[in-house]
Amino acid sequence: MPSIDIFLPHGLLPAGRERMLAQALTEALLAAEGAPLADPYLENTAAYLHELPPAAVHTAGTDRAQTVRVQVLAPPGALDRDAQRQFVTRATEIVSDVVGDPKLAARTWVLLTEAAEGGWGVSGFALGKEEFAALRGG
Repeated sequence: MPSIDIFLPHGLLPAGRERMLAQALTEALLAAEGAPLADPYLENTAAYLHELPPAAVHTAGTDRAQTVRVQVLAPPGALDRDAQRQFVTRATEIVSDVVGDPKLAARTWVLLTEAAEGGWGVSGFALGKEEFAALRGG
């Protein structure tokens, strides 16, 4: 049950595609984790869309950069190396497709962060690798 933050300049994402982006990234991340596309995973994997004022996104080359950052916070041990590769590739494709700009792939950053052991909590419980394995029946 990871968490996804998507940062992009306001106006880059076409109107009405917010849900499409959030749902596609959520499903791709759960698939990379090997989690089922069912409750409680679908209900607890949140995607937060942060549309920033265009002048708030900079690179060395411009003060109105058209870049996207997808930042994931995953439970401990949720993404092995193959899952990391799978999600980074898929998330980059999803962003480019939903925005409608194939060149955006070169300006899409995907950052993967793993919570510390026991540093993941939901419903008032701190969860670690052992608890997540139990949730998955493993």
